[in-house]
Amino acid sequence: MDLLARFVNYVHRHHLFTKNDRLLLAVSGGVDSVVLGQLCKLAGFDFGLAHCNFQLRGDASDADELFVKTLAENWNVPIFSIRFNTSEFAEANRLSIQEAARELRYEWFEEVRKKEVFDYVLTAHHANDNVETVLMSFFRGTGMNGLTGIKEKNGALVRPLLFARRGELEQFLKEQSLSFVQDASNLKDDYTRNFIRNRLLPQLASVYPEVEQNLIGNVQRFREANALYRQSVAQYRKKLVTRKGAELHLPVLLLLKTVAPLTVLFEIIKDYGFSAGQLPEVFALTTSDPGRFIASTTHRIIRDRKHLIIAPLAPAAGSRVAVEEPGSYFFDAGKLELRLKENESTIPTVAETAWLDARHIQFPLMLRPWRTGDYFYPLGMEKKKKVARFLIDHKLSATEKEKVWVLEMGQKIIWIVGYRIDHRFRVTGTTGEVLEIIYKK
Repeated sequence: MDLLARFVNYVHRHHLFTKNDRLLLAVSGGVDSVVLGQLCKLAGFDFGLAHCNFQLRGDASDADELFVKTLAENWNVPIFSIRFNTSEFAEANRLSIQEAARELRYEWFEEVRKKEVFDYVLTAHHANDNVETVLMSFFRGTGMNGLTGIKEKNGALVRPLLFARRGELEQFLKEQSLSFVQDASNLKDDYTRNFIRNRLLPQLASVYPEVEQNLIGNVQRFREANALYRQSVAQYRKKLVTRKGAELHLPVLLLLKTVAPLTVLFEIIKDYGFSAGQLPEVFALTTSDPGRFIASTTHRIIRDRKHLIIAPLAPAAGSRVAVEEPGSYFFDAGKLELRLKENESTIPTVAETAWLDARHIQFPLMLRPWRTGDYFYPLGMEKKKKVARFLIDHKLSATEKEKVWVLEMGQKIIWIVGYRIDHRFRVTGTTGEVLEIIYKK
């Protein structure tokens, strides 16, 4: 069966989409995405192209954009393109370039899909990408779920080439006499995935010639094993866990009697911010004295007389700390250190440090959890914004929002602790004395 027939069969067998659907193809111009476009064209699907220019490779990035636009003309399909200042976004959001590019492109793909009324976004991930993903998960220690690889379909995001190996895509490209662009960064070993692709797998293949095909087969086996694993975990969770309000109670003796207590415990606690590295400490609570606890960023696990209790970390509704003068102040989320100092040319950029113009600060200040209705003027903005909207824009989870505190002067919020100061209290060129505040979690 040729690649086109296998492609159509794979789409139908996994119920990925139909000819009645409009498809938005993420196309970089490389081998994989060009093949995906050609297959969709030959199969008669209704599609358009989406291309991101991340402006990371100068003229080469612009050349890729032009190439994809030419592809769209040849295929007679609509093209949507955008240019991102990826480096600036990565720095502003403290992300790696890879993380920044991923966040930017998937958010934009979804915007285009909704605005232009496409049913699905298609990416050209293939079987080799799946193998690389599984190996990365294995080495990171992500557990059973990480060994199941990339999903064919996740909501409106579809990956219809996971059945095909990279070599098959390259052969199809030659048969169709199609050109493509090469991202030179893919040939370097700077990124983990490139190292696995360019160095690790070729070395493994020199010892085990069938390693690529074996790993592709293993992915399917891992998925089936994981299905059984998830089923078993769900049964243990139902048997062991009792919810009491915001708390979960886990009986120690019943946990220890399971066939794999460490694994069962981790599967229960991992959704509450606890890492695999914390598992030995948490498990040690099963033999510790009552009252001992281990904390994640959002929860605590407390040893009770007969139970492990998983409880959220949330400040009490009435928690308030009066800040009478510069000094150190402890509160539920950590500690603030305040001091007065002379203005310097370089303002700190770390989120945990705030510089405020001391001329505009009058003690006492009030440190408290934020509440509905709070607003401030974010640094760089001349108009006010609700704190609730600010936290939503920063994509904080419900438990993360519970841990956010504000520093208030009178009825004015001067700092959302650890996030953003109020524009009205910023340091300017005329500032002489600075109030420096350092937040330590």
